[in-house]
Amino acid sequence: MSQCRKRCKRQLTKVARYFYRFLMGTLTQDSVEDDFELSTVCHRPESMDKLQEQTKFTKKELQVLYRGFKNECPSGVVNEENFKTIYSQFFPQGDSSMYAHFLFEAFDTNKNGSVSFEDFVFGLSIILRGTINDRLNWAFNLYDLNKDGCITKEEMLDIMKSIYDMMGKYTYPTMQDDAPREHVESFFQKMDRNKDGVVTIEEFIESCKKDENIMQSMQLFDNVI
Repeated sequence: MSQCRKRCKRQLTKVARYFYRFLMGTLTQDSVEDDFELSTVCHRPESMDKLQEQTKFTKKELQVLYRGFKNECPSGVVNEENFKTIYSQFFPQGDSSMYAHFLFEAFDTNKNGSVSFEDFVFGLSIILRGTINDRLNWAFNLYDLNKDGCITKEEMLDIMKSIYDMMGKYTYPTMQDDAPREHVESFFQKMDRNKDGVVTIEEFIESCKKDENIMQSMQLFDNVI
C-alpha cells in the first residue's frame, strides 16, 4: 500500500472514531432513571416500549442514549446549526462544518431541518446494531448526496474534501492537496465495476463485502454501548 493510501486510511479511521465519540456524546450509565425525563423538553419522543420495538436497543440503553441526547439538545431536537456546533468540538484543529452538514442530512430522514431523538436513535441502531447490509446501505445514503441512487466522483470528492478539511491542515504525516482526489480515484477503481463513472448501491455493497479492511472497521463499534 502506498504511503498516501496508508495516511488516508489512518486519517479516515480517526474520523470514524471521532464520529462515534460524537454520536455517544458524554453518555454514561451513571444516574440513569427508569423513565424519560420529559418535563423540560419541547419535543416528546416516542414511548420507551415503542422505541425498543423499533430499534435494536434495550430499555436501559435507550435511557442512557436519551440522557446524553437531552444534555446536548434540551429542546428534544437539534437543528443543523447546533449539530455543527456540537460536532466541531471534536475537531478544533479543522473545519468540520461541511462533513457535519452531510451527516446531518443523513440523520434528518424526514427532511424537516431538524433531528429528533427518534431520528438519532433509529440511525444509531442501524450504525451500531444493523446487519452488514443495513450499515452499508446507511453509508451509501451518506455518500449519495443528491439521493439519485448512485455515487458520482463529484459527490465522493465533496465527501473526501470535507473529511480532510475536518482533520485540519496540520495532520502528521502532512496530507498533500491532491490526496482527496487520489482517494476518490482509488475508490472508483475498486467500486465502479462496469466503469460507467458511477457507483450503484449493488456495486458499493458487493465491493465493501469483499474488502477485508472495510469489514474489520465495521466491527470496531459492535460493542460501543
